[in-house]
Formats: sequence, C-alpha cells, structure tokens
Amino acid sequence: MMICNEVSIEYEKDIVVARQKAREVSKILEFGIVDQTRIITAVSELARNIFLYAKQGTVKYEEIFEEGKHGLKISFKDKGPGIEDVEFAMQGGYSKGRSMGLGMSGSKRLMDEFYVTSILEKGTEIVIKKWL
Repeated sequence: MMICNEVSIEYEKDIVVARQKAREVSKILEFGIVDQTRIITAVSELARNIFLYAKQGTVKYEEIFEEGKHGLKISFKDKGPGIEDVEFAMQGGYSKGRSMGLGMSGSKRLMDEFYVTSILEKGTEIVIKKWL
C-alpha cells in the first residue's frame, strides 16, 4: 500500500492537522511509538516554521522504498522569504521569532535524513526521512 498525502499550512490550526496526519501515517507504516513521537515532533516544528515565517505552504507525506529500505519521506514547501544563512540556522538557538530556535536543528536530530533547499525571496523546501 503506497501512502501519499498532503496538508496545506495556512492557519495555525493546520499545524495540528499536520501533526495528526503524521501520527496517522507513522502508525499505518508501523513505526514504533518512539519513532512516531520523533516524526510528530519534527512535523510540528517544521509546519510551525511554515506558518510563522512563510505564512503558507504544504506538508507532503510519502511512503518510500530506497536501496532495500522502507520508510517515510515528508516534504515541507513554502514560497516564503527563504532562509538567509541555512548553515547558521541549523546550529540551533537561531530564531527570527520568539521561539527557542530548535525547529530545524532539533528536527534534524530526530530524523534519519534531513535536507534543506532555500532561495531568498523564492521559498524553502525541507525534506526529512525516517527509516523503519
């Protein structure tokens, strides 16, 4: 069974919807409770970043099979202002708002793979992967 779902982020309540979808998909794929929590936490942080900084975007969930591995790929896309210094933002403690600045660096630590592409004034795409 292939899973592919997408959630739009436009309102604060959409962050909750993105979390619920992460829980649902990670349960269907039979991730353990610890990995489910990691996935849900990462989705929550990154969806919140879309809401706070880009105002709107999407979260896409895909079941993946690569090199004999089975897992979950989640893509976060927006057309916001972009991230000026991705390397600096990934250090943790970086925040343009009032948060603790753990969104990207914390999410990276929770996942198996983490990729960021950001172009100023064009937007940001973050792809995270968790393997079963």
